[in-house]
Formats: sequence, C-alpha cells, structure tokens
Amino acid sequence: MIRSDNLTGAILMMASMAAFTLNDTMMKSMAGEIPLFQLLFLRGALTSILVAVMAWRMRVLWPKIPRRDRWVIVLRITAESLATYCFLTALFKMPIANITAIMQALPLTITFAAALIFREPIGWRRLLAILIGFVGVLLIVRPGPEGFNANVIYALAAVGFVTLRDLATRRLSKEVPSLFVTLVTSVSIMAIFGLASLTGDWAAMNMRTGALTIGAGVMIIGGYLCSIMVMRVGEISYVAPFRYTGLIWALGLGWLVFGQWPDGITLLGAAIVVGSGIFTLYREAMLARKIRADNRAYPWPLRGSQRR
Repeated sequence: MIRSDNLTGAILMMASMAAFTLNDTMMKSMAGEIPLFQLLFLRGALTSILVAVMAWRMRVLWPKIPRRDRWVIVLRITAESLATYCFLTALFKMPIANITAIMQALPLTITFAAALIFREPIGWRRLLAILIGFVGVLLIVRPGPEGFNANVIYALAAVGFVTLRDLATRRLSKEVPSLFVTLVTSVSIMAIFGLASLTGDWAAMNMRTGALTIGAGVMIIGGYLCSIMVMRVGEISYVAPFRYTGLIWALGLGWLVFGQWPDGITLLGAAIVVGSGIFTLYREAMLARKIRADNRAYPWPLRGSQRR
C-alpha cells in the first residue's frame, strides 16, 4: 500500500510541476503582445471561476474562518500577489530554465526562514546544504561588476515572497480548507491586477493569445489540484524530490519553444541547488521519522532529562 501511494504521489508531483511549467511557457509566449496586468486579470478570472465551482461542489465555498486566520490569509494573499508579479516580470525577460532553476531554491529558503522565524530546529548538515545551495544560486545569477540586473532582482524577490507565502500557510489552522484559500487568493489576484490593468491600455486578443490564456488558466488549476492531492498520498521523503522535475520541463520547453538552453555554469548552479534541496528534504524527513519513532517509544509525557 505504501509503495502504491508513493508511486501515486510521485506521479501527482510530476504532473503538478508539468502543469505549472506549461502555464509559465504559455504566459511567456505572450510577452510583448499582451500587457502583464491584462494577462493576470484574465487568467485570474478564469481560475477564480473554475476554483469557485470546485469549492461549491466540495461545500467549502463559505467556511467558518477563525479570527486569527483571517490576517494570516491577508498576509498570504499579499505575498502571493507580489510573488506572481515579480516572477512573471522576470519570466518575460529571462530564459525560463534560468528562473525555474532559481525558484528551485525554495526548499532551502523556507527551511532557513522557518529556523529564523519559528525557531524550528536545523542541524549543521542542513545549514551547510543551504549555504551550498545559495552558492548554486549565485552561479545561476552571476552578478557582474555592475551588480544584479533588474530581472535577477525580480526573480530573487519572487523567491522571497513565495517563502513568505509558504510560511504564512504554515500558520493557518487545520480548519481552513486549502481549496478556500486557493479561491480567495485567486479572486484577490484577479481584483488587484484588474484594477492595475486600468492604468494602461488593453491589447486586442486574437485566437492564439485567447487560447494561450485559457490554456494557462487550465494548467495552473491542474497544478494547484495535483499539488493539493500530492500532500495526501505517499511519504513526503519519497515524493518531495520529484518537484525538481519542473526544471527538466523548463529545460525542454525552453529549448523547444524559445530556442534557449542554459550555459554550463548555469547548469552547474542548477545541479548544486537541486542537490542541496534534495539533501535538505531528506534530512527533514529523517528528523520527522525520528520524532515519530520517539513518540511511539515514549507515548507519555517525560521530562527533558528522561528523554535524553
């Protein structure tokens, strides 16, 4: 049963990464043709409708939200909106494989931020892996004598805002349905960028850009659904590393669609980031397994000296 669940989880994780990368490819394909704010509003509208239908069918359209969670949801929406803007701004200017490689540092930044903010335990091995992973990020962005360019700054800012979003998600109570959070976030992004789109002119949509926009909305919904389902099957230690298949998709689609292929140093940096991330996820799984084993061995409360 565990082996079957792990296989299902791995397939769902790979499907999630494929869907998100296809969404990115479709959005990037319209760069320069359709204004970013217009694209985000239209994709947000389509996404909101689809998520609202699913939330209605699952009876989580109007859940009772604890008061303390409301401000956490507001923080999460703010971080998600800023992350979306920064990521797509960088994506429109950078090769898709490069920015995808930078985003692979998320397990490292989340682990590091959780240790700083929530005082979650972090050993020297994971800390060393995080530092090595950051070296890999530097190899990818390679700041020259003039420093970071604007696109790199947007990409790194996206990493920071996604980290903040995920930390906020950790603080949500279990009573808050994941699908409701997705719906509120989608509607908020639609409203925010809909208002922002009024500050500029809209571009006319043709059959190609219309189909790409619809496709991007479908893909991002598919990615969200698979990422939600993957958390309910399989062992995290087995399933989590398959998130890095997104980089393989980005490399392939970047070459096929845009004729872009990273140079050797960028690939080396991406390999370092991925390796560090996998090691960090492995160590976190080992720690969680040890805690579960301790709880089974000592099911009753013990003093610290007794537990040692």
